[in-house]
Amino acid sequence: MTIRPATPTDVPAVLPMVEQIVALHAAWDPDKYAPLPDVPGLYRGWLMARARDTDRSVFLVAEREGQIVGFLVSTIEREIPIYRTSEYAFIHDLWVEPAYRNEGIGRQMAMLAIERFTELGVEQVRLETAAANDVARALFAKCGFRVSTIDMLLTLSR
Repeated sequence: MTIRPATPTDVPAVLPMVEQIVALHAAWDPDKYAPLPDVPGLYRGWLMARARDTDRSVFLVAEREGQIVGFLVSTIEREIPIYRTSEYAFIHDLWVEPAYRNEGIGRQMAMLAIERFTELGVEQVRLETAAANDVARALFAKCGFRVSTIDMLLTLSR
């Protein structure tokens, strides 16, 4: 298994995994995660930008025998200007294809992202997990993450 920085040419192989993440999130909480049409089209440009922006993004792919089997995408974000931490890294998505899970690939990608953000001088790495995603919380806890906030949602209209 090779884990490496993604390139723009990797994006087409990542987009089907993005679709799986979006479908899974929508199934877990359609009020929060209802997608717009053409998720791959909407995500393509953003991922291309992440692959090129190595100063403010970490976009990794896991590859086995020339096939991309997982990815992690994260960015450096600005905090509102009332806290000591002015910027933090945010892991937006992490996915490993089902046939390759339980091999430590997700953990390796998370730890590599943490290492890269440490090199960039970032003081915090944050992420969100769906309330139903116990597996992700367990994985990230093994990487040193802790629960910091609890996100709440009230749907007012449709």
